[in-house]
Amino acid sequence: MRVALPQPVPRRWLRSAIPLAVFTLLLVYLWARSLRALSGCRSGAQSCIAREPPPFQDRQQSGPLEAPEREEPQCLGPQGMLGRMMRPFRASLNPERDVELSQYLAGWRELVRFLTPLGSIFAFATSEASAKVKALEALVHGPEAAHYTSLATMVAWERPGIAPRLSAGCPGSMTMLLLHRALRWSQLCLHRVATGMLGGPDAGAQCSDAYGTALAPHHPWFVRQAAHLAFLAFPGRGRLLELACPGSKEAEARNALVRAAGTLEDVYNRTQGLLADGGLLELA
Repeated sequence: MRVALPQPVPRRWLRSAIPLAVFTLLLVYLWARSLRALSGCRSGAQSCIAREPPPFQDRQQSGPLEAPEREEPQCLGPQGMLGRMMRPFRASLNPERDVELSQYLAGWRELVRFLTPLGSIFAFATSEASAKVKALEALVHGPEAAHYTSLATMVAWERPGIAPRLSAGCPGSMTMLLLHRALRWSQLCLHRVATGMLGGPDAGAQCSDAYGTALAPHHPWFVRQAAHLAFLAFPGRGRLLELACPGSKEAEARNALVRAAGTLEDVYNRTQGLLADGGLLELA
């Protein structure tokens, strides 16, 4: 009589059962350890609370701790490139929710100075911006200077139907609108360069996208194509950060550039509202 032998256990089942058994044993061990800890806390005289006092009590006993002051990067200081640009732009935002034109134009001069070394794409843009800044400065210091002290006074003076004696239409508002759009592109470009992730789009691609958002809708086809080609020769992110904040670590330069872009955004937002209130956003 032949005795039936047990069927061998499939290897596939063994391969899955062994890790499962190890995992089960680990759970049992952790469960038993937690029970022992809890029973010790309940039956013993010692509390389960840690013996060391909490950090807050330590701070109360040793007196208040002051956070160490972080030194501001030199590029944001009085002699720094970004600092020289940010100060007049900030000063242009007066408490009356207006924009002082003289300070605004001073900020643009520093922005042009910052953008000029960045390559051919900026050479054309900065020359155009410089011409517009000069045109507005001629109005600010011209015979009608009383109407060009701020953006609100200029908008009120040049609003269609209010000042028909202006032979050139709305020269200040038109020029301001073009600078306004260029400021938006500059703000988007700098912010994206500062916040771009490692391994993500390069600075040229990010500033090209910013151009597509802020300026391309207002440019003819051939200008848009030339601009996209020029962005191929755009400096790398490291070069831009070095120009913005020379001698600083990358993290410090990025943070400084974010702050500068934030200042430009504040100026842009206020200018946008004032131009919209005056119905001047579609002049050009």
